Amino acid sequence: MKTAHTAKAYTTAALAAILALGTALPAFSADTLTVFDWSGYEDPAFHPAYTEKHGGSPEFSFFGDEEEAFQKLRSGFKADVAHPCSQSVVKWREAGLLEPLDTAKLTAWNDILPNFKAMKNLMTSDDGTAWFIPFEWGNTVLTYRTDTVKPEEIASLKAFADPKFKDRVSIGDNVDDAYALASLAIGLKDWTTMTDAQFAEASAFLREVHKNVRLYWTDNTDLSQALASGEVDLAWAWNETATTLQAESQPVAIKKDTKEGLSTWVCGYARLKGAEASPDLAYDYLNAVTDPAVAAYMVESWGYGHSNAKGMAAVDPKILADKGYADVDAFVANTLFQSPMPTELRQKMIAEFEKIKSGY
Repeated sequence: MKTAHTAKAYTTAALAAILALGTALPAFSADTLTVFDWSGYEDPAFHPAYTEKHGGSPEFSFFGDEEEAFQKLRSGFKADVAHPCSQSVVKWREAGLLEPLDTAKLTAWNDILPNFKAMKNLMTSDDGTAWFIPFEWGNTVLTYRTDTVKPEEIASLKAFADPKFKDRVSIGDNVDDAYALASLAIGLKDWTTMTDAQFAEASAFLREVHKNVRLYWTDNTDLSQALASGEVDLAWAWNETATTLQAESQPVAIKKDTKEGLSTWVCGYARLKGAEASPDLAYDYLNAVTDPAVAAYMVESWGYGHSNAKGMAAVDPKILADKGYADVDAFVANTLFQSPMPTELRQKMIAEFEKIKSGY
């Protein structure tokens, strides 16, 4: 899911400026590539080959979550490349928002990790048409302050609904991560098989969690500040959160061994239909972000895995071990993978989550 995802060095003022840019129409012409993305992914360290070739970065415009991005694109917002995650690819494709990819122009296409290649309806549709190239992957996982929460208090994900954590909890304002948590809490590892009864049970769990929520976070800056200040003690967060806070010597850790497990997601890039920039610019960008040279920075500084198998293999083994990527099979064990789901089910989740957040 997920990405998703903000750079650790932003100040509040800088973030406000970025969000202001995200609400403006981007410069949009045939010689300017516009990337519609999660805040933080404009980091030049993710696309050095593009910068070197073109003398600078693309233009960026930002969204807070994929549903916001979807609705904005449906309303006519123009961009060339976008950054959806696994659970949204089918919906975006079926809505006619995506342009097929020419894999002959993607230098890393054959080097993408095998688990992603094998996922149904992710990189390609049933007819073999390519639509999406993965970029980053990671977990949404229980994250907590080690000075105020004892590990034995959070042996289960049901801790998020425990009254002892009232007003001390934060989960993302993100329907996919929310229902990943709820699905795991009710014992469901494959949300594509969710029944009506399980949907009702998962939604009831989120209503209990809502009673404890202090903050529905929208990006890593919000959540990191809340954890660092002690405003919240327990969060359902991406790997990035603990990685950035630990680098600042904050007493924060992740707990991957809860009884019910954790969630794993993969995000990446797609070309948008109606793009006005030269396709060559789009492919230069897609090749830059999937370059194996980017993997080490992705793992060490953001705590995420990179999609290029050759890049991951070249990362310092100690860093891979520290970040939990030394054994990919172990990384995704006891996990709910945020795989593409039926569009109808996702629409139900979106509608219900809005009710839950409103207290209904």
